[in-house]
Amino acid sequence: MDDPFDSIISESDDLSNADTVFRDMTMLALSGFVIIVLLLLPWLNIVAQDEATKEPSGSVIVEVIWPDDRNVDVDLWVKSPDDAAVGYSNMAGYYFNLLRDDRGNAFDTTPINYEISYTRGIAAGEYQANLHLYATDNGPPINAKVIVSVVEPDQRARTAIIKKDVVLKKYNEELTVARWTLTNKGKLKPNSVHSLKRSLLRR
Repeated sequence: MDDPFDSIISESDDLSNADTVFRDMTMLALSGFVIIVLLLLPWLNIVAQDEATKEPSGSVIVEVIWPDDRNVDVDLWVKSPDDAAVGYSNMAGYYFNLLRDDRGNAFDTTPINYEISYTRGIAAGEYQANLHLYATDNGPPINAKVIVSVVEPDQRARTAIIKKDVVLKKYNEELTVARWTLTNKGKLKPNSVHSLKRSLLRR
């Protein structure tokens, strides 16, 4: 005759074996998940770094900077093909936007004298950048640097196509810094850069 305790012990062993198998499977699944996460971490980090180093928005970027110790208001005026001029009194056109209007030390939260405009997209045709000395400190002439850069549609890097040093000598002076022609792919047309004067001011 079979001992009833033997069947109880056998059932207990079966339950113990089932628990062991369940624990082993859970640990294997958890270990597999941890390994996958560890393998993916470097790739997630690369994506984060990539996002952090993206170039700022804009396809055609025009910047002007002048000495921080000069309390003068230099206005940047820009124009894209078949569009109105963009500057402090008209800060947005179809393509260009004036992102920062710097008035020297007035209402300025930074010590940097700097203005920037950029386009949304690239139109084929002639572009122009002018500087206007809106307010002066009655000191010596102001040395300003203008940089024009392009981010081509199939590129992510910004390429400087024009760099010019300009001297503004008197109050209300307007200078044409550069006029240049781009293709719709953002390529600078050969021999298209010149500075034939044309006013862009909108008073």
